[in-house]
Amino acid sequence: AQAQAGGLIVYAWALLPNHAHLLVRTGRVPLARGMRSLLTGYAGAFNRRHRRRGHLFQNRYKSIVVEEEPYLLELTRYIHLNPLRAGVVPDLGALERYPWGGHSALLGHVPRPWQALDAVLGQFAGTRREARRRYRAFVADGVSQGRQPDLIGGGLRRSAGGWETLATLRRGRERWAFDERVLGSGAFVERVLKEAAPPPGGIAVAGRSLPALIAQLAAACGVHPAEIQSGSRRRPAARARAAVAAVAVTRLGLSAARVAKALGVSAVAIFQ
Repeated sequence: AQAQAGGLIVYAWALLPNHAHLLVRTGRVPLARGMRSLLTGYAGAFNRRHRRRGHLFQNRYKSIVVEEEPYLLELTRYIHLNPLRAGVVPDLGALERYPWGGHSALLGHVPRPWQALDAVLGQFAGTRREARRRYRAFVADGVSQGRQPDLIGGGLRRSAGGWETLATLRRGRERWAFDERVLGSGAFVERVLKEAAPPPGGIAVAGRSLPALIAQLAAACGVHPAEIQSGSRRRPAARARAAVAAVAVTRLGLSAARVAKALGVSAVAIFQ
């Protein structure tokens, strides 16, 4: 949800029977923490409502970094058409009233105060009435496009004209300017990968700093490092373990598998 303290800003979303799509902007709160709060909160509410226990989501979410221009509107349309493509709703008229997606909120049929309506509608016109008219037409034009694999990551694949064109780039830096975790131009992909790179000295240095990180956060949380690494579910230990995982993966650039081994838990647990 759109949080007041720098959380996620939601532009587009669609909930389907076995998965969901979200287009969000992060604030001061990292994506991993925001998604953990969102998914944990939703799973808890769902379990209470249906009197069930255990995990609700099978796997960790998949995230792709997106260059806002020119993909904001394209992704908004693609995500909001998902219920129609999946056969959850029969036509555009039903999609406009579908409560489990952001399309109905953008058209004013379902109130969603946490959805960033003006950020999307403002791309079409200065008034909501005209913006909604143009947005509705924009979405309708996208129905014939069907599924679009080029909107699920790949960086240079889009700016270069597809995998066929990309395959011909055998030399120079452009050959490396793509990544399945990033959706944007080659220059945007390069910048994102540079910002996300591990600290000087590489993964080996980051790995050597992990024991010190565990000790530091254990002291801050008032637990013994061994308790963090034993898989203990005691709240202080679990809180410290989550902090270690977040810093080790997002700041040090270590893999979830490596961090999980050091903490005595499964790789899946690193992202819960």
